[in-house]
Amino acid sequence: MAKPLDVDELWTKRILQSVNGLEYGTVQIVVHDGRIVQIERTERKRFESDSASQRHLPEQKQHKRTL
Repeated sequence: MAKPLDVDELWTKRILQSVNGLEYGTVQIVVHDGRIVQIERTERKRFESDSASQRHLPEQKQHKRTL
């Protein structure tokens, strides 16, 4: 039978710090033998492509840039 998980104030603060400011991503809490041993945070950054943002602009002359 699984042991009940005891989350003290320190781990509660750590979990909240991991979640705060996260716009896209995941927070995983790793538990071993009924105790939290690790918090993993994976943050994603989303960027619109140039062509997607161009479609939403009012019709204007688009200048091609060459390198």
